[in-house]
Amino acid sequence: MVEYENLNLDNVLHALSNPTRRNIVLQLTKKDLTVNELAEKYEMSLQAVSKHIQVLVESGLVVKHKS
Repeated sequence: MVEYENLNLDNVLHALSNPTRRNIVLQLTKKDLTVNELAEKYEMSLQAVSKHIQVLVESGLVVKHKS
């Protein structure tokens, strides 16, 4: 019997289950973008985009840093 203990996999799958977050990851594979630059591409508030990014950061798919 295999015991499942990897909660990180759950976080990754949850993060990628949303089409907006998948698109953000795709954009970030091409070039680094600021939160503001990402928010310009969506018809949603900066706060909403920030929440999507936070889910990606918590899953380990995206690294966020201040510059």
